[in-house]
Formats: sequence, structure tokens, C-alpha cells
Amino acid sequence: MTTMRLRVDRERCIGAGMCALTAPEVFDQDLDDGRVLLLHADPPTPHRAAARMAAGVCPSGAITLHEPESSGS
Repeated sequence: MTTMRLRVDRERCIGAGMCALTAPEVFDQDLDDGRVLLLHADPPTPHRAAARMAAGVCPSGAITLHEPESSGS
């Protein structure tokens, strides 16, 4: 079983909110400055596809996604 790991760079974030719109179960926005808040660094399986998409649509590249290669097969 592979584990997804997410990291965010709040300094790089421009507050566009695409992550929170795409994967609201995984990301939110800070009410004070609008920058990304990571709710789940290791999101549950049902939310991983949305987390991948959110990382891909982030205009500032503030979201880093790491998924180890699955061994076997």
C-alpha cells in the first residue's frame, strides 16, 4: 500500500484558493492571509485523487506531492 505525503510552502502560496476548491477535505485557506492550510498531510484514500489534482492546479507550485513507488507486481 502506497502512502501519499503532501507538503505546502505557505511562503510561496499566493492565496488563489484552487487547492481548497479542488480538495476541501485536504486543504483550506487561512482566514487572516488567505494562504493554504494543509488539513491532512497523508490524506485518506478517497481524497487522494482530489489532492493530486489540487497539487497540479496550484498556480504558485506551493504544494508538493510525494508518492513512493509501490513495490511488487
